[in-house]
Amino acid sequence: MSQKLVDRSPDLKRLRDEGYDVQVVGKGTHLRVGSIPFVNAERQIKTGYLVSTLEFEQNNVTKPQEHTAWFSGGTPCDKDGTPLKIIINSNRVTPVEGLEVDVQFSTKPRDGKGYPDYYVKMTSYLKIILHQAQAIDPSVRADIFPVIPADGEVSPFKFYDTSSSRSGITALATKLAVKVAIVGMGGTGAYVFDQVAKTHAVEIHIYDDDVFSQHTAFRCPGAVSIEDLKPGMKKVEYYDAVYSKFRNGIVPHPYRIGLENVHELNAMQFVFLCLDSGELKDAIMQSLEEAAIPFIDVGMGVHEKQGALIGILRATTSTPAKRDHVRGKNRVSFAPAAGPNDYSRNIQVADLNAFNAILAVMKWKKLFGFYHDLKHEHHTTYVIETNRLSSEDQSEDQ
Repeated sequence: MSQKLVDRSPDLKRLRDEGYDVQVVGKGTHLRVGSIPFVNAERQIKTGYLVSTLEFEQNNVTKPQEHTAWFSGGTPCDKDGTPLKIIINSNRVTPVEGLEVDVQFSTKPRDGKGYPDYYVKMTSYLKIILHQAQAIDPSVRADIFPVIPADGEVSPFKFYDTSSSRSGITALATKLAVKVAIVGMGGTGAYVFDQVAKTHAVEIHIYDDDVFSQHTAFRCPGAVSIEDLKPGMKKVEYYDAVYSKFRNGIVPHPYRIGLENVHELNAMQFVFLCLDSGELKDAIMQSLEEAAIPFIDVGMGVHEKQGALIGILRATTSTPAKRDHVRGKNRVSFAPAAGPNDYSRNIQVADLNAFNAILAVMKWKKLFGFYHDLKHEHHTTYVIETNRLSSEDQSEDQ
């Protein structure tokens, strides 16, 4: 099935968006809408599919010229088991190779002008069939929202991105089809990965040499089972195993980025730095700057005061358009992880990790044109106790 054809045909797309099992078959010559409950002669509810020819004009689906339709899967009947009156032919035929149908239907719109589009045509027949099934079992439905494979096209996902298509933002979503690296898969890095994995990023390289421990389960996306907690398993191995069920292009690196391998990041188009220690940040950032690669560094400073937590979340962006603020304004700490900061003692809070990650991912999406960026801020902070979100260090690239 060509989902691109469905995408550019408003009536076919509407069928799919409303949850119907829509397929274009026969090398694009026929439309099939499946998983339609119907009543058979024994008054049992079965499922079959409607079939219609497709009309084209300049490679686009146009108004149906033929008002009839076929049905495959049996002979649809009314609630009493009598074949539907709209059946005009009960001979089993093969309208196109690989597609066998049982009966042919015929019913015309009352205005005599024919069906205006395939949405109206297919739902008109569908409602007649479904109405009889629902008279026996009101719970049956045809809008089942089936899983749609990736259609054999090059895609970062295992199945078709109906979310972007349904929202009409496929063109925007593909702006994020870039190679991304996430250095550090701790609390914040894991949530960055979770969000980037749901975009059209073509490759996501994840770097971390740490193991996925029991405490990690309390600050990462999703739910971890006891069986998932395998001794010695690296964080990147865990996330690769989980998210590879959903998408392609995940490249796990079970080691940390250091002076000897920082050059690996030069192949990326964007880098997220999610390290709780600043010891290697300076060298990594210098390498990225020399390679003209944009990046975002995230950080959290959290501590306890009077029996509750206070602190600041930070997302600092560096692009070829603006880099001087990182060191010039001391926006990023290059000190090793030590001191009274509760975050450095591994006391992390999942909601803060997630929010810190969201700040970074939203800025990444701005940089690549998914969101409008009016301020061109390169440094964002959020103060927990005052609920204050601040944006600073605007670039001149406006």
